[in-house]
Amino acid sequence: MRVQFVEKVSGPERLVCEAEVVFDEEGPLQGLKLVGFCVWRGADGGHYVTVPSRAFGAGTDRRYFDFLRSADGDAEVSRRFKAWLVEQFESRQAA
Repeated sequence: MRVQFVEKVSGPERLVCEAEVVFDEEGPLQGLKLVGFCVWRGADGGHYVTVPSRAFGAGTDRRYFDFLRSADGDAEVSRRFKAWLVEQFESRQAA
């Protein structure tokens, strides 16, 4: 598995780029990529990642259902993945 970053020329002001997770190991996902991840510039200048999700709610109350979730309900797994994407992005920016 690897990640590739796609620069966006137009988009929201703080959107830095989109990220795609590419599955290149042998197995049923080989040759596929998962898209919809975004790297954003935070107000403090750092970076954070959003994952594909769907908004739901009634009226003005909006919540989001992330499509990427832990298989066992451990929210730390998702945080580690987002931190890994930020590390990958920042290491490529430094190179």
